[in-house]
Amino acid sequence: MKTVIGRDKEIKELQQRLDSKKAEFIAIYGRRRVGKTYLVTQLLGDKLAFDMTGVIDGTRDEQLFYFSEALLKAGYAFSEGRPKNWLEAFSALEHHLEKQPAKKQQILFIDELPCLDTPKSGFVKAFDHFWNAFASRRPGLKLIVCGSATTWMVGNLINNKGGLHNRITFEMHLSPFSLYEVEQYLKANGFDWSRFLIVQAYMIFGGVPYYLSLLNKNESLAQNIDRLFFSKGELQREYDRLYTSLFRNSEFYMRVIMLLANTKKGLSREDIIQKLKSHSGGQLSKVLSDLLNCDFVRCYYVRKKRGVSKSVIYQLTDFFTLFHYKYGMKAVTDTDYWSKLMHTSEVLAWQGLAFEKICLTHVNQIKKALGIDRIYTDCYSWRSKESERGAQIDLLIDRADNMINLCEIKFLDTPYILGKEELNKILNRKAVFSSELGLKSGINLTMITPFGLSKNTYSDNIQSVITLDDLFLPG
Repeated sequence: MKTVIGRDKEIKELQQRLDSKKAEFIAIYGRRRVGKTYLVTQLLGDKLAFDMTGVIDGTRDEQLFYFSEALLKAGYAFSEGRPKNWLEAFSALEHHLEKQPAKKQQILFIDELPCLDTPKSGFVKAFDHFWNAFASRRPGLKLIVCGSATTWMVGNLINNKGGLHNRITFEMHLSPFSLYEVEQYLKANGFDWSRFLIVQAYMIFGGVPYYLSLLNKNESLAQNIDRLFFSKGELQREYDRLYTSLFRNSEFYMRVIMLLANTKKGLSREDIIQKLKSHSGGQLSKVLSDLLNCDFVRCYYVRKKRGVSKSVIYQLTDFFTLFHYKYGMKAVTDTDYWSKLMHTSEVLAWQGLAFEKICLTHVNQIKKALGIDRIYTDCYSWRSKESERGAQIDLLIDRADNMINLCEIKFLDTPYILGKEELNKILNRKAVFSSELGLKSGINLTMITPFGLSKNTYSDNIQSVITLDDLFLPG
């Protein structure tokens, strides 16, 4: 077993299934480039009894050919020619596995499983029969399947209503790296970057391992961005490849993404339907569910006077996509574009918004730093409906111990100096929030800023301070 950077929780969970005394059917899904294949092959590469990968956009005959090649590589000899359909293909796999004792561990890995389900191929029916009639009865058999086409993985495996209903013994939604894992990855690859620099990189690449693998440790962050985005680099055309590889009818998904990219706080389902001028509510529900499963979007509730609103707000949180819409779509000919732009007020304002989203994706770390990770909490956003100034709060952590952390988020490269004017704004938001909701809870003012709060006359009004180091805690 080779060392895998990060993924401590996922490795532990996989190992528990591999050590069990029953057959296991493990489904791993998540967005493209997140490291699903790498996790399995690095952990189990030399232990795989059968290993094959589906061909993106391949025909049925092409998929069957590579399935047959994988069987040959595993040591199977075809006596009557290669299989002509999926029933014959899985029958051949059964014959190969039967040559070994049923209790002996056999790990099978089928990567990009959705690719095998070509139109009218009969793949799902044959796969269903293979698991139910053969694989599930062999205690030593561990079947691991992966797929970037999350729509297919969820619909045909995890939420299957037919023969594979409730057959998955363990599902793993592989998400992008946290800041903690990104730091581990960069250090292991020889990068000597500060945490502040890593946060700036996260604003663009997120925690997607493949994107991080494209970084050159001998270049500055700005030089890396110029090379990858503005000099005909590897990520210049990644946006279209990303969405077309994940979703059938990707145009509709990209229309929804574009709407969300152009709004800071997000949109309700009703807002999206209105802006799309579409009545396909059922299709939109599926699209939003898929985007959530791929970690492109998060959903949250807005706190109202009578509790939590029933209307969910959807907000785009995929950092690569956000950067693409803000800067990657520009017709830029200057190959040093980012190096020249990075210190402008425009970029500094954009970084402030991006840092807010980093905090929202690291709420577990914030709770841990506050010492409330063992307390049940709900996280909300809030916007005043009564105040003329439109007071709003981006992050509220509502705790079961009758306290609420009201979080102010500021991004800058020095300790934050809280002035009288800014303090009055915070206190006003607190007062309006408490008054409109008729709160009986206590409110803890919390400042989230990279290098902490500078001590002065006004800083004692802030009860808790979260710094950059807190965001790098393990999740």
